[in-house]
Amino acid sequence: MTTSSLQRVLEEELMDTAEEAIGYDAMDHSVVNARFVADFLAEHGSSRGGWYIDIGTGTALIPLILATADRSAHIKALDAASHMLALARNHVEKAGLSSQIELVLHDAKKVPFPDGSFEAVISNSIVHHIPSPEIAIIEMVRLVAPGGTLFVRDLARPVDQARLDSIVNRYAADAPAIALAMFADSLHAALTTTEVADILEKAGLPRTAVAITSDRHWTIIWQRPF
Repeated sequence: MTTSSLQRVLEEELMDTAEEAIGYDAMDHSVVNARFVADFLAEHGSSRGGWYIDIGTGTALIPLILATADRSAHIKALDAASHMLALARNHVEKAGLSSQIELVLHDAKKVPFPDGSFEAVISNSIVHHIPSPEIAIIEMVRLVAPGGTLFVRDLARPVDQARLDSIVNRYAADAPAIALAMFADSLHAALTTTEVADILEKAGLPRTAVAITSDRHWTIIWQRPF
């Protein structure tokens, strides 16, 4: 488990202006998103006929990749930002995936579905936006059906400022200044694996369900028992 000498500094929870949505959508997330989908499919396999839910879907980039990779998958793409979902709707329709992806406007901290509704609950890079992330993580756990998979990935807060600066320079050195600053802010707002493990323990999951999976990410992987 990792800790950090850096205090968590919250960033904006909801990006819900047209400008923010367009700016987010214009960023190149392709490599990270493709890796997310590939890693999820390696853990869960193909759809078993149930629904997936992507919590904090943004402009639905991950559901688009997942629905294309697994034509049997059906995904509810949930986000609280209406402008993000407006762009997502355009993407889904353009890709011809409306029969597989359903957009849901709602807060990740109180999802409007019963316990155990989903064969898989996935989420990428939403946890660091939430001031009280335990609420969202526990909500995700609640939604996993027996035999289903929880797959959550987010940034990990670096161990110190020097490590944070190194990561920003490695991955955003050529980005516009505003994007570089946003990346640094996100790393400051991220959780450590120790903090995530504490939340998982409260939710009744093993602390070992979370692990560092890159130089800047942690991932929760858990299958609910039948």
